[in-house]
Amino acid sequence: MKLSELFSSTRRPEAGTPVRSPEEVLSALMGLNRPTAPYRMVDGQAEGVDVIAEWKIVDAQWFELFAKASISKVFRIYLKLDAAKHEVRAMDREYTVEWRAGVPALSLSAQAFKGQKQEVSFGGAYAFTETLAPGQVYKYRFSTNEIKKPIQDAVTGCGWTYKGVAFGKL
Repeated sequence: MKLSELFSSTRRPEAGTPVRSPEEVLSALMGLNRPTAPYRMVDGQAEGVDVIAEWKIVDAQWFELFAKASISKVFRIYLKLDAAKHEVRAMDREYTVEWRAGVPALSLSAQAFKGQKQEVSFGGAYAFTETLAPGQVYKYRFSTNEIKKPIQDAVTGCGWTYKGVAFGKL
């Protein structure tokens, strides 16, 4: 990573990286979906963007962990391709999570956030285990970079620039 990118949300491809088509960029982004990832990539056309990256907070396999972690805010990354500039513009949006009988419900926060965000949440719990010995029952760590870095790598690997947008439109 270049020093100029250290405090910037813009990531550029390595010199000489071949520029791929928009379809290949979309394919690379959707290819980030995997069962073990705590996030998912979904079609964003209904929201006026190309792809949305989001925590799997409504996924049965993951929402119990999110609930135990008392996560009250989550965020999504809205991605829009600009084929003329070979650029993927990205904007983060934060949502409030309400837990109703252990099931998550997402809503835009009254203190809505749009822009670029770096955040880490972590914790754990200790109790008696199945063997009746004290031990760690669960441990979690959620970082915005767990979503952003794979996206940035996929975009720059296709010869495109990842550009975080704080103001303006995607």
